[in-house]
Formats: sequence, structure tokens, C-alpha cells
Amino acid sequence: MCLQLKLAQENQYGRLLHTDRDAIPDVPAVYFVMPTEENIDRICQDLRNQLYENYYLNFISAISRSKLEDIASAALGASAVSQVAKVFDQYLNFITLEDDMFILCNQNKEVVSYRAVNRSDITDTEMENIMDTIVDSLFCFFVTLGAVPIIRCSRGNAAEMVAVKLDKKLRENLRDARNSLFTGDTISAGQFSFQRPLLVLVDRNIDLATPLHHTWTYQALVHDVLDFHLNRVNLEESSGLESLPVGTRPKKKNIKSYDLTVADKFWQKYKGSPFPEVAESVQQELESYRAQEDEVKRLKSIMGLEGEDEGAISMLSDNTAKLTSAVSSLPELLEKKRLIDLHTNVATAVLEHIKTRKLDVYFEYEEKLMSKSTLDKSILDMISDPDAGTPEDKMRLFLIYYITSVQPPSEMDLEQYKKALTDAGCNLAPLNYVKQWKAFAKMASAPASNTTKSKGLISRVMNTGSQFVIDGVKNLVLKQLNLPVTRILDSLIEMKSNPETDDYRYFDPKMLRGNDSSVPRNKNPFQEAIVFVVGGGNYIEYQNLVDYIKTKQGKHVLYGCSELFNASQFLKQLSQLGEK
Repeated sequence: MCLQLKLAQENQYGRLLHTDRDAIPDVPAVYFVMPTEENIDRICQDLRNQLYENYYLNFISAISRSKLEDIASAALGASAVSQVAKVFDQYLNFITLEDDMFILCNQNKEVVSYRAVNRSDITDTEMENIMDTIVDSLFCFFVTLGAVPIIRCSRGNAAEMVAVKLDKKLRENLRDARNSLFTGDTISAGQFSFQRPLLVLVDRNIDLATPLHHTWTYQALVHDVLDFHLNRVNLEESSGLESLPVGTRPKKKNIKSYDLTVADKFWQKYKGSPFPEVAESVQQELESYRAQEDEVKRLKSIMGLEGEDEGAISMLSDNTAKLTSAVSSLPELLEKKRLIDLHTNVATAVLEHIKTRKLDVYFEYEEKLMSKSTLDKSILDMISDPDAGTPEDKMRLFLIYYITSVQPPSEMDLEQYKKALTDAGCNLAPLNYVKQWKAFAKMASAPASNTTKSKGLISRVMNTGSQFVIDGVKNLVLKQLNLPVTRILDSLIEMKSNPETDDYRYFDPKMLRGNDSSVPRNKNPFQEAIVFVVGGGNYIEYQNLVDYIKTKQGKHVLYGCSELFNASQFLKQLSQLGEK
């Protein structure tokens, strides 16, 4: 098993540990597992059953001494000590979704979810366990990166707890010179310069509006409206149910899966683009492919000319080189056709959601709400419109309105909104939680700070007025404005003075004594940074950071989060919190 394999390839060529496996005594086995109690027991069982010739044990995160002793005892009891060839702590307890994006590697993401961290009945022990899980993954990340970061975080939240624990874990490892994982502090793959990176730890509670927002860029839209997980999108194929005879049991819908990875050139080029631009590009790629295909057919037809007249022979000679070139590029042409078909299907599925739910209208309205622009329709009208979106869409819109309002609506107005939401089929539980959250946030921070955070959360939009090929969908153009997470990064990476970040704590694990000062010793701007959101992140923030860093020559930013959720998944967590 190769550690460079993608997940789909691992599933294809590897075997899962918990499956029943026959003994292959003359073949070595490579294990790549989390050091959980269940997995250790299974490895011990494999040793006792003498399944393989040699055992190469790779643990995703560091294995404890007690569990290592369990394996040693099993090997000794099975007379297989010499067969355990290698044991490695790989420190790979995270998942890299993009070259500049990662999430925690946790089989049960509920354990580190926004809901788990913000439950009102959470015990100190449960919170400590959640923080330890997050810190273990971040520690693995920096071991793999080969760099000890400068850590900045806000005060009085889960992000601060993670910062304190991570600083301690890094400090303890650096102190053990013999076993330190950062010897020489070398940085892998030459991605980062000699300067140490900045780690910005932010709490999801600084901005609840962005995860609920109806987005307009391709990757974020795919994640919002389709079944998109770990870079794989699953689409239901049309099964023609409408033509089935009365009383016939409908056939189970076929699911078609597509991997959207770095190998997909179209995806890499357009994943951050507005959806109409993507649809237009798919059409252009299709026309280009058809032109190339027609050229190959034309050349093949010419090569089949009959007769020996001079004109035919001359034409044959002239086109031989062209046909040879066309044939040699056939694999590339077939791959292009595959990607066109893939993105035609994905874009069509996204477009169906946009049209049926009027997502372009929601996007434009929310942008105006957040940027304090003039609204051409009241929010009550949007909620009451039976043709505009699902109950979930309406609740997302209202929560954004409620979160970003400097002055919350009066109790009388709120009751009117709640009635309209109930009539539209909305579950009010998320609103119950957001009301509590906003009241707490108001007590915890100064009014001026709240005002700053509520302005310009998402970019404005402009209607270009041009007619796009997608009938009935507005051709909206994005105007780049920084989201709260991006604004925080901008202040810290450039070492700017900003009321939002001036009181952020500062940790340098390399310092002999822990420094609790909020004033950093290093006044030089950073070139590399990692932004990590405790409580969950989304593709909207990721794309905003990608767009921001394009304007900063020589700088490099990675985005990470404890879990990656779309608006529907986040709304469900808010609902669960509101039902308490």
C-alpha cells in the first residue's frame, strides 16, 4: 500500500482492517491505521493468526506506550516478534482536500462539531477531550510541515483553549532534544521559506452568517446543493419514473460518482469562479472538443480517398502529418471529453437547484443585506413568497438578517417574522439558538466591535444586465470584499493595528518561558500563514482567502477547520442546539 494513493485508490487496492481476510503467509503487509483500541486488537489478532510474512505498522497519530506493549505481547505470544519489521508514528492525522486546505481526520466528526463544542450541558472533561483531539491533529500537521508556528488567537473561547494546549504540546516536544520531531526545523517540499509560519486560530462564533450564506462560486455551490464529500460528488441519475405504469414500484435511482481533484484541469481552473462563468466555459470547451473531433473525422475521410489522380495524392500527402498529430493527441482528446461530460452533468445538477429554489435571488438579496445596501424587497415578502426557495432557504436568509442586524428587530416584529417562517414550514429551533448566541456575544464584546463585524461580511454584487445563456438565472458579478476570517488574517499577517485583533494572544513555543503577552515580539510581516477555524469551516471562507492571497505577492496561506460543513449541515447543528 502506497501512502501517496488517493482515497479511491486505497479503497481499490487496499483492504480494510475490520474485514475478514485469508492468511497469505508468504506476503508482507503494510498497515495504515489509527491507534484505536479496536484497531490494536485486530492487529494482535492478525499476529496470533499468522496472516502475513512481515508486518509494517504505520500509525496515523502517535501510539501510546501501553498499546505498543499490547502489540509486543501479542507478537511474543505468537512467536512473531521477528516478523514485526517496522513500527512508525506517521503523524498524518489530518485530511488534505486541496494543496492549501485541510480538515481533521476524525471518523466521527460529531465529536469535534460546532454543536459538540457549544452544547450548554457539556462537561469540562468532554470539552478537554474535544480540545485534545483537535490539538493532536494540529500537532500532526505541523510535524508533517516541519515547522514550529507563531500562534495567535482570540480570547475567551475554544480557539484560545486549543492555542494553550498546542503551545504546551509543541513546547514539550522541543524541550526533548533527543526525541524532538522538529530537529533542524526543516520545511518539507520547499513550499515555505526559512521564516516561521503564523498560525491564526479563530472560533466559529466570530461569524455565523458566512456558513449560512447562499453562495455563487462553483466549488462552494457544489458543496451547498449536491452530495459532495472528500472531493467526490454523488449525483442521482434520471430514471424516468414518470413513464412507469400505475402501481409499479419505482426503481432505485442510480448514483453516479465523480472525483473532483487536482488532476481535473477544468475544476482547478474554474472551481472558484462565479457559476455563470463556469456554465459558459463548459459550453466553450464542448464546442472546442466538437471542432477537434470534426477535424479528425475530416482527415480520416480524406485518407480514405479513392483514385490515383494527382490532386487526391497531393491532398493525402498534405494531411498525413495532420492526421498523425491528431491520432497522437487522441488520449488527450478523450480525457477532455470525459471532463466535459463530468462538468456538464455536475453543472446541470447545480443549475436545477438554482432555478427551482431561485438561489441567484437569495444570493443577491443576502449580499445586499450584509453590505447594508438598499433592498428592493422586504424580508417578509421573501419569506412569504411560496415560489422562492425551500423552508431551509428562508430560514438561512432570516438568520443572516438577524445576525447581521446592528439593532435586532423588536419583539412585535420578531413575532411577525416567526409567524411567517412557521407558515412557510420552517423549524424555529435554529433561531432560538442564534438569539441566545447574539445576546451572549453582545454581553461579551463592546458595541463598536459588533458593528465592525457585521459590516460587509460578503461581497456586493452587480447585475451586469448582459443576457447569459442560462435562461432565468441572473449573471451576477462578484466584487471582492474580505470576510471576517480574511480580515483577521490580513491584520495579523501584515502586523497591522486593528481593534478586532489588537487583544489577540501571542504564543511562541520556541521561547524558553511561556509568554502570555498579547504584544508580539516580531514586528515584521509574515510570508506564510495557516488559518484554522475551531468549530467548522466552509468553502466560502476558503475561496475568500484564496482570492485575498492572490493580491499579496510572495505570501502563502493554508486554510484548515475542525470539520467542513455546508449550510444545511450547519443549520441542523444550530437546530439541535436550539432544541435544548
